[in-house]
Amino acid sequence: MPDFHIENQYHGLVCGIDEVGRGPLAGPVVAACVYIPEDIRKLDFVTDLNDSKKITLKKRELLFHEITSHCIYGINQASVREIDEINILQASLLAMKRAYLSMGKQMHMTLIDGNKSPDLPCKTQTVVKGDSISASIAAASILAKVTRDRMMAELDEIYPGYGWNTNAGYGSKAHMEALDTIGITPHHRTTFAPIRERLKIRSLESA
Repeated sequence: MPDFHIENQYHGLVCGIDEVGRGPLAGPVVAACVYIPEDIRKLDFVTDLNDSKKITLKKRELLFHEITSHCIYGINQASVREIDEINILQASLLAMKRAYLSMGKQMHMTLIDGNKSPDLPCKTQTVVKGDSISASIAAASILAKVTRDRMMAELDEIYPGYGWNTNAGYGSKAHMEALDTIGITPHHRTTFAPIRERLKIRSLESA
């Protein structure tokens, strides 16, 4: 389970950042940044922190409430338009930077999930599979996933038929079938292959 052994290697305030939504065909990429104060680390919910993909929806929602109630955090995003303009990697790093700045507190060190670091006004350390190693990153992964899942559920009400309330914009069978029967929405990432190919076909058909 994630713990604070990396955080404890540094003096000063250490937070964690993670993002959710690099792979979906639709919707923004969302990042969160979390600092867990020393006194909060002793609370019961902290022992339940883990990679957001490894815990249930109900557990994520409960932990979201605990984290946002007891920790210092920031949540932000990069839009579909930005993803298409600067590519998904750069958009993910941009969302991470925005999440850090949204937190509104200067850190001495930020732990970043993965192997690429955004440009932050503090020192950074990348941690591959950090959401399974660092409690701070795990907390950030939970905030990012719950936030993005909620956003996609809201979009599902506006654009029904794609299954975004369950597939969160990933290329599930239902989503792919809906692309062919319903079409492409303004929330689809036009630079992602399944969308780009369908737009090309549509352009050829209308030529």
